[in-house]
Amino acid sequence: MSKSKDEIYMQRALELAEKGLGVVSPNPMVGCVIVHDDKLIGEGWHEKYGEAHAEVNAIRKVKDKKLLKESTAYVTLEPCAHFGKTPPCADLLVKHKLKRVVICNQDSFPLVNGGGIAKLKEAGIEVEVGVLSEEGRKLNKRFFTRVEKQRPYVILKWAQTADGFIARENYDSKWISGEQSRKLVHKWRSEEDAIWVGTNTAKHDNPKLNVRDWDGENPIRLVIDKHLTLSSDLHLFDQEIPTICYNLKNEGKEENLEWLRVREDKLLDDIFIDMRQRGIQSVFVEGGSFLIQSIIDQGLWDEARVFTSKTKFESGIPAPIIKCEKTDCFEIENDQLDIYFCQ
Repeated sequence: MSKSKDEIYMQRALELAEKGLGVVSPNPMVGCVIVHDDKLIGEGWHEKYGEAHAEVNAIRKVKDKKLLKESTAYVTLEPCAHFGKTPPCADLLVKHKLKRVVICNQDSFPLVNGGGIAKLKEAGIEVEVGVLSEEGRKLNKRFFTRVEKQRPYVILKWAQTADGFIARENYDSKWISGEQSRKLVHKWRSEEDAIWVGTNTAKHDNPKLNVRDWDGENPIRLVIDKHLTLSSDLHLFDQEIPTICYNLKNEGKEENLEWLRVREDKLLDDIFIDMRQRGIQSVFVEGGSFLIQSIIDQGLWDEARVFTSKTKFESGIPAPIIKCEKTDCFEIENDQLDIYFCQ
């Protein structure tokens, strides 16, 4: 089935929106395309949190603003109707008297949620909602999860051997996956707000949890150390990247380092509440097996990315168990990457 013109232009708007991945959170990724007489006359996307939204950037690109009165704007998310870091985009579209606005997804954020659509319609602008809506929901899965489930979008990642182990009995896990797989993980880190590990991963792997093999921002580092037994010499405590240590004993702050006390019987609940309060929209969980399995068992995950190598350990720390069908499967050098989504 061939795509309609609306779908073709919305697809372009979605492609533009994706450029904001990793740099606009906790805002959604938004793209905008403006079309006059079947010609694209302006396009833009939300490029950085706190800066101009997609509609503003697209209208700036239109050389002859008089054409806007006879143009259609394709926007991947309902134009905002409230004052935040920037003025309402719905007001901007009304000001320029756009003829028609096509929207991919209605914004479920309470301060918008239909308000932008209502403003446009009240101004006499023709509005259509729902073009490529499934693709739009997928693109902004992090944003919609935070708004609708009141928690971050949770991505689990682990590498396992062909015989199902995540590490040897002494917790050594280097190197199960190959070089290309590890580079891909650095790309993934740059796309999420936070990265999370448990005590044993911090202790035995001494990870830096930064972005090295990719150009992007470092995520906030989160670590569980219930009894504060981890050495202060670990990379996680080097104070180079904002880091939060969840524990049962102390609270305190230093530069780029914070200790936050949580309840043992509500440990995951308290951590998720803290992430929500900090505006963390997505978290990348890199281990270990106990932490990941706890998140799986409580149904607090959205996506899992699992590398399986051809290596065998014969014994060791078992990999987490996930009880759903994989959605995608890829070959990366000698590794197999399976993708799962929580049903």
